[in-house]
Amino acid sequence: MQSGEQPGWSPDPVAPGPDPHEVPTSWFNIVPNLPAPLPPARDPEDGKGSRLEVQNRIRLDAMRTQDAATDSFLPIPERVREELAGLGRPTPLLRARALEEYLGTPARIYLKREDVLPTGSFKLNSAVTQAYFAARQGVGTLVTETGAGQWGHAVAWAARRFGLRAIVFWAGISARQKPGRHTVIEMLGAQVHPSPSELTAPGKALLRDGRHALGSLGTAIGEAISYAAEHPETRYISGSNLPHVLAHQTVIGQEVKTQLDALGERVDTLIACVGGGSNLGGLMGPFLADKAERGDGLRLLGAESAAAPRLTRGQWRYDHADPEGVTPLSKSYTLGRDYELPETHVGGLRQHSGSSVIGVLRQQGLLDAVAYDEGEAFDTGRTVLRTEGMLIAPESCHAVRAAVEEAVRARETGTAKTIVACVSGNGALDLDGYTAHYGGRAAHA
Repeated sequence: MQSGEQPGWSPDPVAPGPDPHEVPTSWFNIVPNLPAPLPPARDPEDGKGSRLEVQNRIRLDAMRTQDAATDSFLPIPERVREELAGLGRPTPLLRARALEEYLGTPARIYLKREDVLPTGSFKLNSAVTQAYFAARQGVGTLVTETGAGQWGHAVAWAARRFGLRAIVFWAGISARQKPGRHTVIEMLGAQVHPSPSELTAPGKALLRDGRHALGSLGTAIGEAISYAAEHPETRYISGSNLPHVLAHQTVIGQEVKTQLDALGERVDTLIACVGGGSNLGGLMGPFLADKAERGDGLRLLGAESAAAPRLTRGQWRYDHADPEGVTPLSKSYTLGRDYELPETHVGGLRQHSGSSVIGVLRQQGLLDAVAYDEGEAFDTGRTVLRTEGMLIAPESCHAVRAAVEEAVRARETGTAKTIVACVSGNGALDLDGYTAHYGGRAAHA
């Protein structure tokens, strides 16, 4: 017996590492499974050059290939599957029993816990993927935009993982509202520029004219694209809107299908918050065949911010994704690029336009939509904290608010339906928003 050992002692077994075999082998490609063709992006006739040419030049080769793919499934590289498993995929599907009891509903509420990933949001699913392809292409620097900061945080994390440099243009109002997340992103090594900034021509123009002074995801998109166009060694990556991003997020919906099958459940309502549309597409894309088969028996519901009500009040038409017209024209539901977004603490949903993919689902009648103001969202976040012990991001609160309303209707009708809502983000780095909303009265509200 060696010194220090006790009779009968044996080493603790080594815990098994993450199992990539539990991660889906392919991404679901939503575009060829839409009920109508995806409207192509196009250049405006303004004589200012081809935005499409710029987009092709500054994007990663693999992302352009994925956007053009016509297969329903796109294989996930084994290295990416290993990375996703290492992040904690599959994420839990939580039965929110305490919330059900609080509501007195016969409905069963399930929450898909993307908030448990290392950066606290679903955004890592695409950030890790795009960083992997960037490293394979030999790219050294990535530039991107972020609204609430979740995507910027994820890109900073993923870039460090693959030895890349990250530059993040962040909607100015959110960057100022969230000093904690700002610090974390910079601790990871990323450069952060609140938008509008003096660093790019679009940013300077907005500052000079006094338009969109608060900043938005749109202002940050325009600046990130402009920066990439002026720095040939840099590639621009996006965290929302585009088909490849939505495809990367379909690991969420595929896992939910498997988890529900294991529980013997069949979902009646799928809910996600919707800004650019990637967590909604990721959750609901794998269920499109179920929707086609079941019709009204399966409700798809997007919950948006009343401060940016694109799906509930916007127009289905071509528009730029940024206020200066740096991007090509894409067809989606839009409030117009001149729409001045009000100040809110829901930065991930502060966008004047959205994804063409989500727009087709809405325009074809497959997707319903509701809008909530941030007070309603924060109150729902407090309820979830008090019942389930989870502090969720303001964006996710919109989805859970919709789930609560669905559960209350189930109580009123006596319907034992199954509801699944995506908790897209953790609220730990959004405490300033909760504090601003409650102003010290949270305990008594």
